[in-house]
Amino acid sequence: MDSKNVSRLGIAGPVGSGKTMLIEQMIPRLVTKGYKPAIISNDVISKEDAARIRSRLSMEKKVIPEDLVIGIATGGCPHTAIREDPSMNIAVINELESKYNDLDLIVIESGGDNITTTFSPALADYFIYIIDVAGGDKYPRKGGLGITSCDLLLINKIDLAPYVGADLNVMENDARAIRGKKPFMFVNCKTGEGIDDVVKCVIHDLLFDFPPKNVLRKETRNV
Repeated sequence: MDSKNVSRLGIAGPVGSGKTMLIEQMIPRLVTKGYKPAIISNDVISKEDAARIRSRLSMEKKVIPEDLVIGIATGGCPHTAIREDPSMNIAVINELESKYNDLDLIVIESGGDNITTTFSPALADYFIYIIDVAGGDKYPRKGGLGITSCDLLLINKIDLAPYVGADLNVMENDARAIRGKKPFMFVNCKTGEGIDDVVKCVIHDLLFDFPPKNVLRKETRNV
């Protein structure tokens, strides 16, 4: 049964766009604010991204327990596991929710895919799509469901723009034109530039500014 007790954040984007590094930047910031997140990382064949996140966030930085980072090898087209048949991810979510009643957020990273990627509403409540400037400044105006329908569009690796001939002004104007009033941001997931604002959006738009569950429980006990 899909109880949907914990808010779910979906992150998708092309291969190499910075999905895993975005998670590695966001999670420590959320934990510092008191939130308890879990991560599900989808790969097509391996579980390499989950192993990397576990190594960096659990073993090196010790900001999240190892068993709250789950890898799924989907074995097929990446968007199938997050859109057409998200049952593998939902089964893991249900297991996490049954073991941990104090989770505030579950982050679901898609395997690298194309600009048509979207999440099933049954799987994710909020959807970040990330692209990078190395793909060319034409990327936003090419559209695609990922770019047009996501809740927040991120344009990553802005430090590379001068080296790959990408005009950030063009990307900004095109992103604004194709997304209308929907938000987009320029970020650098390697240095952390812009990530604080991404975390603010997630807390405001997905978690509705509610305090972490552990904080609420302490306040309730002290009443």
